[in-house]
Amino acid sequence: MGKIVVIGSTNTDMVVKSRKIPSPGETILGGTFMMNPGGKGANQAVAAARLNGNVTLVTKLGNDLFGEQAKHIFDFEGIDTRYIVNDPKNPSGIALIMVDQDGENCIVVAPGSNGTLSAYDIEEGVYGNDPSDVFLMQLEVPVSTIEFVAQKVYEKNNRVILNPAPARQLSDDLLNCVYIITPNEVEAEILTGIKVVDTASAEEAAEKLRSTGVKNVIITMGAAGAFLLTDKVSKLISVVPVRAVDTTAAGDVFNGALAVAISEGKDLEEAVVFANKAAAISVTRMGAQASAPYRKEI
Repeated sequence: MGKIVVIGSTNTDMVVKSRKIPSPGETILGGTFMMNPGGKGANQAVAAARLNGNVTLVTKLGNDLFGEQAKHIFDFEGIDTRYIVNDPKNPSGIALIMVDQDGENCIVVAPGSNGTLSAYDIEEGVYGNDPSDVFLMQLEVPVSTIEFVAQKVYEKNNRVILNPAPARQLSDDLLNCVYIITPNEVEAEILTGIKVVDTASAEEAAEKLRSTGVKNVIITMGAAGAFLLTDKVSKLISVVPVRAVDTTAAGDVFNGALAVAISEGKDLEEAVVFANKAAAISVTRMGAQASAPYRKEI
């Protein structure tokens, strides 16, 4: 089994639920407060570790209580934290989230140390020489860092899984280094200009992504499942129907599980089935990292 190297963000989500979201200048009394670990990199690392993946996390934390708490969680989950970088100047990333009684929310993210993770922060030992290693990345850290890592990994014949979230336009040089790209429907539309509403439009968007140099495309489509396009396969892989209570981080669980399956040598169809199962379990639970299932549950 290969190593899974997750390179990405760590945030602490601070959530206040109240009757309404205050207008500018307004103060509202009442409400409940929750503080949850988050960040797409951290979420995906925890998801992979709980599924028995051999996970190394590269992230950047501030020298503060939020950073200390995050590190403690990673150690508890059995994640290799040797290459986590300490930022002496910037605070750890946080998200301030307000949620009203109808479930509407507004979010402000202060990326803090996530925004300063550079190629220079990543030690040479991260890369290794095992061709079974898998590198899993997202877009909540500087894209220049993602591009540098992807190129280096590609040159070493390792595989890059890129979860393009939050979505943005990406260079062909980066896409050419990607083994699997995993957008959801909205991200696929931003990347291709094609609105994904069904299997036919998913295939069209996936074909356009493959034309940029990406080897394999998986478009996650919520309750419908995930559309897989390779040089041999073009199909929608359905998901076990469940009653969803919270879809937060379902995509992160999917990507973490996908990386585990790929690192274990599963073919792409098997890997998507495995990842679908993990994501389906996660949406039946509240929270982000808290919803990630363990291997025995799959």
